[in-house]
Amino acid sequence: MADNIPLQPVRRPKRHDGKHRHGCCPWSRCCGMGDFRPRTVWLGHPEKREQRYPRNVINNQKYNFFTFLPMVLYNEYKYFFNLYFLLLACSQFIDELRLGDLYTYWIPLGLVLIITVVREAVEEIRCYLRDKEVNSQIYSKLSTRGTVKVKSSGIQVGDLIIVEKNQRVPADMIFLRTSERNGSCFLRTDQLDGETDWKLRLPVACTQRLPTAADLLQIRSYVYAEEPNIDIHNFIGTFTREDGDPPVNESLSIENTLWASTVVASGTVVGVVIYTGKELRSVMNTSNPKHKVGLFDLEVNCLTKILFGALVVVSLAMVALQHFAGRWYLQIFRFLLLFSNIVPISLRVNLDMGKMVFSWMIKKDSKIPGTLVRASTIPEQLGRISYLLTDKTGTLTQNEMVFRRLHLGTVAYGMDSMDEVQSHVFSAYTQPTHDLPASRAPAATKVRKTIISRVHEAVKAIALVHNVTPVYESNGVTDQAEAEQHYEDTCRVYQASSPDEVSLVQWTESVGLTLVGRDQSSMQLRTPTGQILNFTILQIFPFTYESKRMGIIVRDESTGEITFYMKGADVVMAGIVQYNDWLEEECGNMAREGLRVLVVSKKSLTEEQYQDFEARYVQAKLSVHDRSLKVATVIESLEMEMELLCLTGVEDQLQTDVRPTLEILRNAGIKVWMLTGDKLETATCTAKNAHLITRNQDIHIFRPVTTRGEAHLELNAFRRKHDCALVISGDSLEVCLKYYEYEFMELACQCPAVVCCRCTPTQKAQIVRLLQERTGKLTCAVGDGGNDVSMIQEADCGVGVEGKEGKQASLAADFSVTQFKHLGRLLMVHGRNSYKRSAALSQFVIHRSLCISTMQAVFSSVFYFASVPLYQGFLVIGYTTIYTMFPVFSLVLDKDVKSEVAMLYPELYKDLLKGRPLSFKTFLIWVLISIYQGSIIMYGALLLFESEFVHIVAISFTSLILTELLMVALTIQTWHWLMIVGELLSLACYAASLVFMHDFIDVYFITTVSFLWKVTVITLLGNIVHAASQWNRARQTERGREREAVDMLQNTPQTVTGPLTGAVHADDTMEPCGIHIQPSGQGDHINKATGPPPVSWRTLLLHSWALRSACASVSPPIG
Repeated sequence: MADNIPLQPVRRPKRHDGKHRHGCCPWSRCCGMGDFRPRTVWLGHPEKREQRYPRNVINNQKYNFFTFLPMVLYNEYKYFFNLYFLLLACSQFIDELRLGDLYTYWIPLGLVLIITVVREAVEEIRCYLRDKEVNSQIYSKLSTRGTVKVKSSGIQVGDLIIVEKNQRVPADMIFLRTSERNGSCFLRTDQLDGETDWKLRLPVACTQRLPTAADLLQIRSYVYAEEPNIDIHNFIGTFTREDGDPPVNESLSIENTLWASTVVASGTVVGVVIYTGKELRSVMNTSNPKHKVGLFDLEVNCLTKILFGALVVVSLAMVALQHFAGRWYLQIFRFLLLFSNIVPISLRVNLDMGKMVFSWMIKKDSKIPGTLVRASTIPEQLGRISYLLTDKTGTLTQNEMVFRRLHLGTVAYGMDSMDEVQSHVFSAYTQPTHDLPASRAPAATKVRKTIISRVHEAVKAIALVHNVTPVYESNGVTDQAEAEQHYEDTCRVYQASSPDEVSLVQWTESVGLTLVGRDQSSMQLRTPTGQILNFTILQIFPFTYESKRMGIIVRDESTGEITFYMKGADVVMAGIVQYNDWLEEECGNMAREGLRVLVVSKKSLTEEQYQDFEARYVQAKLSVHDRSLKVATVIESLEMEMELLCLTGVEDQLQTDVRPTLEILRNAGIKVWMLTGDKLETATCTAKNAHLITRNQDIHIFRPVTTRGEAHLELNAFRRKHDCALVISGDSLEVCLKYYEYEFMELACQCPAVVCCRCTPTQKAQIVRLLQERTGKLTCAVGDGGNDVSMIQEADCGVGVEGKEGKQASLAADFSVTQFKHLGRLLMVHGRNSYKRSAALSQFVIHRSLCISTMQAVFSSVFYFASVPLYQGFLVIGYTTIYTMFPVFSLVLDKDVKSEVAMLYPELYKDLLKGRPLSFKTFLIWVLISIYQGSIIMYGALLLFESEFVHIVAISFTSLILTELLMVALTIQTWHWLMIVGELLSLACYAASLVFMHDFIDVYFITTVSFLWKVTVITLLGNIVHAASQWNRARQTERGREREAVDMLQNTPQTVTGPLTGAVHADDTMEPCGIHIQPSGQGDHINKATGPPPVSWRTLLLHSWALRSACASVSPPIG
């Protein structure tokens, strides 16, 4: 078969695993890496430390007092062009190479350096003040002298530190005691992991039982802690009390830790410090993000290298035309200095300042409130995005879970039948026959009782298997002890690590079984009759991304029954529950409705079974080596033959305006890929609802593959299809990328939309990297959770959405938005404007430098190739600063269309994807314009200067200034009042400075009519070509837009009639694109057969856009 893919495995280069290995060589400590080792920490006895530990000082500064200036200078001049300008300035100390005054070269160089030094100094001072504020915070420490005050920077490993409510944890500690009655506390971890939910932490059991905190100093105990590492979600350690009878040995996990940079949200806690300084988890996770260099910057650097090559060629040509006479090598250097303006020193400064303005405009845009720019060096990247990769949950959806479905296998309850569930729950606690054995119950009630008991068991399981804690607040102040006595519903708030769990607990409350209390070891539920059910929490197995399930073992205090409840994803629970014939089918049905499915099960345990499990479980948790593997093995021995209770389905609705935003992106030529960890059916349904996959598109669902042969066959089947959306799972994706990376990416890039489900964070980042490598196009990654951070950092532009899952993605991103719909304006308006403005600004700065360099070349050629400067002193400095800087820089305010038009016609964005605003073609055009204008000005001045040389300077320099100002005026498409101010201010500054430049210009001559007409003629001749080209381009653009509008209307499938007023009335009874516009008065009528009447392209485009909008508005939701 010709189109078959050859069965050849892909050879890929080896990649480093990226793991940090500390202490791998003797130099690691000197390099600041540190020799990290496990440690034994005695409570309250820092003098018993086994080794020296770093000071608890936070230092985020890049420099110190002695290294600031040397490092700034090194960073500035390690680049070739900056070093080149420095060498040029230094060469003026050599008499044979001096061309004029020293300040001519040193002032521009000094201005650039001062801007850099001031910027770095301000950042360092801000960083120093922030660090000083943190290091100076006062804490209470338990000691043999009582409670003493200590600064955060004075805290040592082994200290017993007291942290009050709403106070920052100063160091990594083990949680020993809390003032809370329930024996636990909550932490706010948003500054550590970006998650806004509160985390529950539990103290060491034997220290919590001590009468007072001071007793911690009286016991002989220590903590064994693993070596410092970057994992903030896991910890392995043990707590040992030697003077106990018998000695106490408890395992420590993440639930017993208080990491630095978290905030205590409830009560007062006491902890023992185990890590300080650079060994803190928060410090070890603080790494320099990937430095992203924009494609625009690379293109400008390329053009700058071309200009440098031109500089060398021109200098050699001048010496060659002198036949290399005399000391020709010195002449080469003199010409290099003379034409140094060819490479503009102000280009980088202007672009950096422009980027700051673009970032400020984004932050101040009232139509996208809350948008932040964290990487101000790449705003123009937003104007050239070809691929947008987005997460689903919390990015396209609201991440506000609503309970929609309860499925028991034989019966399912939707939103319209929840009152029936509520009735069953109420009956379970009120009917007298509820507790009767089935054999004694009346026959008529047996079926009824079975349904009631099944519903009751399912609801009770959902109400118990979670990590949700009710928090009671009174008058804005948390008062657990008082509020829990009454279990007031009005002041109860649920805290959990997942919105899914909160939605499930809120649902059980709505049907009658309410979670009213929870602490470290117990849980209380309130029945519909007001009775309080008490359960003892024996064990909890938290949810992890690896296990995809969580479990809990509880004892019912009223009956003594021990039950193991578990919930999780269907892919893992299918192998845990007992055999059934409906689980897989119903999970698929619910997923196709866009619901997130959880499987709930239970297993009854005898006292002997639990005691045997507990002994093995505790032994595994006390293990220091391979603890996770051993613990998982013990738990898996319990996860067998569990009884399937029910399926739950929660819905995550789309965010507002997701559909029109995706439509805008699609019309702009941006391909959107959705990468999600959700299951295939749910992801496909969401993609259809969001119109990521349109109803007219075919969908190819990639069959699950596990071998190379299966991947080969499926890829061949996919290749035969055209213009269809691709849906693939993470497992199949991994197989394809392993064997057929190139072939798969080639086919996927041709798809209008791609949905990758069951994706891991690593796979998301890998897809972004492959898109960059295979296509060379710019990518943008959008996400809201911690699992999206790697994808966001890998993309050319990372956008974080501040959502329910916290700010971790937002903090790691280059840009932060509050809603997905803001992405349209961010790209269509700000991205487009930033790129076009940056291109115009860079071309004008290059044009400004080439113009004066051309004049110098003409001048030297006329005077026998002499290396004599045309302009000296203040004229050279003033040309690129005072006289032309403001008008040229005002181009950062220019725009070719209004923001409303850019949003209305996203097709305008397509032109930027080809890089036309700054290409070799446009660069060559501007070079030719510069050469033409420089030649006209110089030759005109030479022809009209009469007899005085100073007249040449006056005529040519004035014509040069006026030409630059006129060029800006001719190029501007939308005038801003600051542009007018810039033009007038530059003219005024130049006119005022003429009076003081007696050494360069004849003041009397510039007041004569002869001077004025000569300058006017030269300026007009220099700009007439550019003005004519601008007028011709405007006409061609007008005609092109008019033809595009006509084509759009002629491609409309039905006859369209109506006045050109933009009023559209869609007939809902027709097909989605069957539009009929009723005439609303007298006016022109458009008919496909006769064509449109002669109207402007703007009106036609408005009418065609109205048609398109009407087509979209009558399309019913899919799925």
